[in-house]
Amino acid sequence: MAGTINKVILIGNLGDEVKMHYFDDQNCVGRFPIATSESYTNKQTGEKITNTDWHNIVVRNGLAKVCEKYLSKGDKVYVEGKLKNRQWEQDGVKRYSTEIQVNEMTMLSNKNNNLPIQNQQPAATAPKSVTTEENDDLPF
Repeated sequence: MAGTINKVILIGNLGDEVKMHYFDDQNCVGRFPIATSESYTNKQTGEKITNTDWHNIVVRNGLAKVCEKYLSKGDKVYVEGKLKNRQWEQDGVKRYSTEIQVNEMTMLSNKNNNLPIQNQQPAATAPKSVTTEENDDLPF
């Protein structure tokens, strides 16, 4: 393998509401945590153990607006993106954060009838439809 890859796929539940920050009329960032959990049974005690991990999610522009409008605490989502590490200094102390910068998302909860919602992506990332004129140059 010649290159490298930075890809994260998570399915989890929102731990809080989407927090938005608007820069101007076209650019914005949304942030929210999601929780992923795994459960197992302790073989020695028979006790069920659940471990929960929290992930900081960052969405931008159109996808952020969709998240702000349709997501709320407790909703289940599928997110796909990349890891991004940040560091900064606050009061003389170095702080670190790992975020998932999301470029695709699917909402898996629907409060009205609890059925999955498919392909909830902003129009900017929707697949382009192919017309017959575009197919003229194809060799097959």
